[in-house]
Amino acid sequence: MTTQNPIPVARTLSLNVRQPASKLPGDPKTSSPGEPIVHHSNSAAIPVHPKGDKARVLLCSVFGPYAQDDEFGSRAINPMELYHNQVTRTHGPFSLRMFHRSWGLMLIQANLAAPCTLLDFPSLKRFVEEIGTRRYDVIGITAIMPNVGKVEAMCRLIRQHQPNATIVIGGHIANMPTLPKRVEADHIVRGEGVRWFQRYLGEPDDRPFRHPMIKSGIGARTMGVTLRDKPGDVAATLIPSVGCPIGCNFCSTSAMFGGKGRFINFYETGDELFEVMLELERNLDINSFFVMDENFLLHRKRALRLLELMQEHNKSWSLYVFSSANVLKSYSIEQLVALGISWVWMGLEGKASKYAKLSGTDTLALVKSLQSHGVRVLGSTIIGMEEHTPDNIDAAIDYAVSHDTEFHQFMLYTPIPGTALWEEMRNAGALTDPESIEAADTHGQLKFNFNHPHLKNGIETSMLHKAFTRDFKVNGPSIQRVARTTLAGYQRYRKHPDLRIRKRFEQEAQDLATAYAGGLWAARRWFRDQPQLQRRIGGVLHDLYKTCGLKSRLIAPLAGRYLLHKLKQEDARLKSGWTYEPPTFYEHNPHARKHLNSSRAQASGGSPGQWVPPIPVMPRPVVT
Repeated sequence: MTTQNPIPVARTLSLNVRQPASKLPGDPKTSSPGEPIVHHSNSAAIPVHPKGDKARVLLCSVFGPYAQDDEFGSRAINPMELYHNQVTRTHGPFSLRMFHRSWGLMLIQANLAAPCTLLDFPSLKRFVEEIGTRRYDVIGITAIMPNVGKVEAMCRLIRQHQPNATIVIGGHIANMPTLPKRVEADHIVRGEGVRWFQRYLGEPDDRPFRHPMIKSGIGARTMGVTLRDKPGDVAATLIPSVGCPIGCNFCSTSAMFGGKGRFINFYETGDELFEVMLELERNLDINSFFVMDENFLLHRKRALRLLELMQEHNKSWSLYVFSSANVLKSYSIEQLVALGISWVWMGLEGKASKYAKLSGTDTLALVKSLQSHGVRVLGSTIIGMEEHTPDNIDAAIDYAVSHDTEFHQFMLYTPIPGTALWEEMRNAGALTDPESIEAADTHGQLKFNFNHPHLKNGIETSMLHKAFTRDFKVNGPSIQRVARTTLAGYQRYRKHPDLRIRKRFEQEAQDLATAYAGGLWAARRWFRDQPQLQRRIGGVLHDLYKTCGLKSRLIAPLAGRYLLHKLKQEDARLKSGWTYEPPTFYEHNPHARKHLNSSRAQASGGSPGQWVPPIPVMPRPVVT
């Protein structure tokens, strides 16, 4: 007998994980009466819940919608879309739109024996429905600092509907110094949450670490078209480590996991990591990995052992990694290509950057070298560094744009609570909002939260917009840049003597003659009034025709006319205020499934965990 609408159990695998030998800073602090206890995840003094691993746990991200200005702190300028928000913000219908799951919550759920339900991207109504109709002993919420208003509201609602539930707050918001006075929670956890939750629930914290099955992107869309989500087209998310030992003073991720010189490895060796990747490959039918590690290649022994195993087992995998420039330079291009480094997210910061990760590195030459070997680059530049002035900021932007990376992230220099930069500025009296009262707008895409020595009167907002606009105007849409570098890699390696390497570049080039040809054809006509961009796009299309032959010449105008039509549709929608919101995910680990009332789950609307395309949200009418 079959069951209708079965509830999926998160797929996981097991491997041993070595715990860090030393404690991290931030062990439990004394709290005022009525305030939550602040912990660090690696503290030895973690209390155990009275029900232990029998406690029912709900893990939840903050409620939506996210791309609208509201009373809870959401902002239209700060949607739940990493690429559109921080990378392709002014690219209009060419912007890359996608969502990413709350990976930290997925990691925690996968590693708990206690019954654990995950509610990701709920609406406020859906969140209230969940806590109003199902009893939980522990409710964990994760958030970033701009969403503190939503966390406050969620805590109040939990107290109203489930007064006996223990509330735990984690994520980047946990470093917010005023958080204990703002939320009706029981515990605030700073750092890595898997180990803390295991100890809190009385579970062993040295058992095999389980990696969830995660697709890196959800609902990817550009040029008015939703990209394919069939097996092999989407990368898996792989999380080998958290934290970054380089520890730039502005980096909230490094600070969250211990700061400079510290990190937590979930997988110490290349052998362990290879087994995880094999399981992801089998379960998700993928051949590429988005490696969510702040500086993956810094762990050199692990990376080179992974390379040996990929060669031994003939794996033509593609890896998308974060890396500092100096670490990249420590590898030969042959090693990077053999390891499958296909994309690199690299901090460029600025020409006169003081950061050691860029010391002595010609980033312009490095980017060009990587691109010539088919390695696509997402550059990251900070606007508003201490040395920036009204007189030199245009030169700083032009320098960033001159890298001509496939994508380019621009962010405002922003001291975030928990970072060394925030502490420095607080001690110097430079913070304009030390109590984080205006936290909803402290996200690096609007304004400074400190008194800049040279940039005054809010000009940083226009400077940031200028950087995005300048990059798009000079270098064109990312589809053209990606096609250019993908084609360069294919031309260089399509006859490589190593079949494994040749196969990878063939996999990455499989859409050049079809989707990319059509996209370039449409883009060239879209920019008919901008001769410089027309020439750039036309040059790539010409090279593509030359390499891919008659097939690309025939398909380009057919697919291109369709894409040009979709571009016009998308452009009109966006100009009218069209926004995108992620779907809600509702998932249960095996023990939670046993306690689930199936009829209640079906009544909640849709098959839990099922991907539903995002519903465009139109702006609310203004009442006058």
